[in-house]
Amino acid sequence: MLSQKTIDIVKSTAPILETEGTKITTCFYKMMFEAHPELLNIFNHVNQKQGRQQTALANTVYAAAKYIDQLEVIVPVVTQISHKHRGLGIKPEHYPIVGEFLLKAIKEVLGDAATDEIINAWAEAYGVIAQAFIDVEKGMYDAAANQENGWVDFKDFTVVKKEQESNVITSFYLQPKDGSGVTTYEPGQYLTIRVKIPGEEYTLNRQYSLSCAPGHDYYRISVKKEKDFDPNGKVSNYLHDHVNEGDTVEVSAPSGIFTLNMEETAPIALISGGVGLTPMMSMLETLADTGSKREIYFIHAARNEEFHAFKDDVEEITARLENGHAYYGYEKPLNANGDHHFEGYLSKSFLENIINEETITYICGPVPFLKNAVRILTELGVKDENIRYEFFGPAMDLKAEEKETVKA
Repeated sequence: MLSQKTIDIVKSTAPILETEGTKITTCFYKMMFEAHPELLNIFNHVNQKQGRQQTALANTVYAAAKYIDQLEVIVPVVTQISHKHRGLGIKPEHYPIVGEFLLKAIKEVLGDAATDEIINAWAEAYGVIAQAFIDVEKGMYDAAANQENGWVDFKDFTVVKKEQESNVITSFYLQPKDGSGVTTYEPGQYLTIRVKIPGEEYTLNRQYSLSCAPGHDYYRISVKKEKDFDPNGKVSNYLHDHVNEGDTVEVSAPSGIFTLNMEETAPIALISGGVGLTPMMSMLETLADTGSKREIYFIHAARNEEFHAFKDDVEEITARLENGHAYYGYEKPLNANGDHHFEGYLSKSFLENIINEETITYICGPVPFLKNAVRILTELGVKDENIRYEFFGPAMDLKAEEKETVKA
């Protein structure tokens, strides 16, 4: 338990952390990687270069300061981040390193304003917060290891099938190299893939949503190939161009909190943009496999017909549902007289004929797509708790993300 004095000191730093947080976390990562370059085997280099990791950590540190006397408020954030940590292999021994350089960064950026009293209070507070992460992650590691066919950290998987789904998305079917079975998972979860690319000094990790329902003897991820010059594309291009059937990749057990609630019975809309349809495929197939009688709407937006993945699969799965409906639209359709349901961006005029206030919505896609969808759903009166979303990248609140200019 923290003393009241420590709580008061830490809370008093919240305003300055709100304004200077990103400077502190940028300084933190720079110093930490200089002292411990081996940690570059874990962290996403692209998120570092784009500043998204720094912003995500700054938001978390600010929230910790603001709610240091009500840490239960940030439990959802802790849980979300812990899922990513477990997938990446973050361990208890990493936390003292983070604490050391976070305190050094606070002192470096704030200078004389960071008095010994403030640094000592933050050291005490960090110990409590770090232990919360360690405890949550221990439970996750234990659960991953102790389930049927479970394992710890990374395990070799063989690519048993590689299938092109659109001109930019390819599916990889993965089975354990040791011949064991795969674990079950919740629809919406992701795998962490670790690869060592020739010429790269460090291993690279990426997290890809599982794109099929649990219950198969394989995992399936469906990866969008980014443009060659896009730094986001280093791993996706390697998978597309160099990883083939029979090759091996390292995989950690499924994780993630953006999951389908199977206990609910209200109408549900699975809304996706681009490669954001991957977790929706898992959810849709699961609803069909379990014989759901809910009103189910699968709504997908793609750039055009050539970018549209899983069209036939969605139609086949939807046909198995008692109350299934599939809609899709293109930003710039190649065939103006095609069978798509809308053109341009997802709009209120389209959704208002499908969505009502009680609809439970799951959304996944690029940040601009998410912002637009959340805005429309809010205007349509959908309850906040029924607007559930995930985007690819560091764990960040969408409202905080709106402060950033992010290219789609």
